Amino acid sequence: MTNHGGIPADQLRAFVERIERLEEEKKCISDDIKDVYAEAKGNGYDVKVMRQVVRLRKQDNNERQEMEALLDLYLHALGMEQTSRDVAKEDPNQSKMQI
Repeated sequence: MTNHGGIPADQLRAFVERIERLEEEKKCISDDIKDVYAEAKGNGYDVKVMRQVVRLRKQDNNERQEMEALLDLYLHALGMEQTSRDVAKEDPNQSKMQI
């Protein structure tokens, strides 16, 4: 192992090469995800909404409920939209979350 200025060059090179391989894998996975979204769009799905669904599914239930409550509060305070509770009173078939 060569040592330059107190840095083991072989170890550093190994780390850098591992990171480069992982970055390439990450790019391939990102391209695969884009392809899936493109396929979904081709089948008539709204990709923006799908991305939001994926993001929401990553959250735990309590975190999601807190976000929904804050969103309702902010929208109601700005007079932009009825709260989901108001919508449910008017139309019980309406979905709870309106984003």
